[in-house]
Amino acid sequence: MRIASTTAAADASKGVAMPDSADPHVDSAAAWFTAVVHEHSTALVRYFARRGPRQDAEDLTADVFAIAWRRRDDVPREAVLPWLYRTAGFTLANHRRKHLDLPVDDVPESGVVRVGTDPELSALFDAELRGALNSVGERDRQILLLHAWEGLDGAELAEVFGISRSGADAALSRARKRLREAWGERMSF
Repeated sequence: MRIASTTAAADASKGVAMPDSADPHVDSAAAWFTAVVHEHSTALVRYFARRGPRQDAEDLTADVFAIAWRRRDDVPREAVLPWLYRTAGFTLANHRRKHLDLPVDDVPESGVVRVGTDPELSALFDAELRGALNSVGERDRQILLLHAWEGLDGAELAEVFGISRSGADAALSRARKRLREAWGERMSF
């Protein structure tokens, strides 16, 4: 006969028996998952907060971690964060399909002044940069933002997009070139 732990005994006294895990695989998976959540949750919340409504960031992060738990055997242990970013991209795309877009005029401006202390010049600069980013293709935009905002290098970008390291480096280089060209065409001040 096995003696129940104090917590299990207390729960049993309330009518809920807590099973003790006899499967070491489940224990190691739970430990791995807990470590992944602790290590990468902030990065994912920031990822979603930069790309959509901040109030949805934590919920979308939870969705990504739910997928990671269900597909834990498919997550590459040497590239967890890139896998999470790739899953986050799909999760965000699905989330966006559910909502109506806001007109740009209704989106509040936020952030620090990037061009000196002149707010008008800063707003113009931000508008030009957004326009240049919007003029490059979706994949280029994803590559640039994952590199600039999330700090992913070529190897991690390769994992996110399911391509080779050299392919990721080339894609980043092409995306940068297209952004420079779009930026040069748009600069009006």
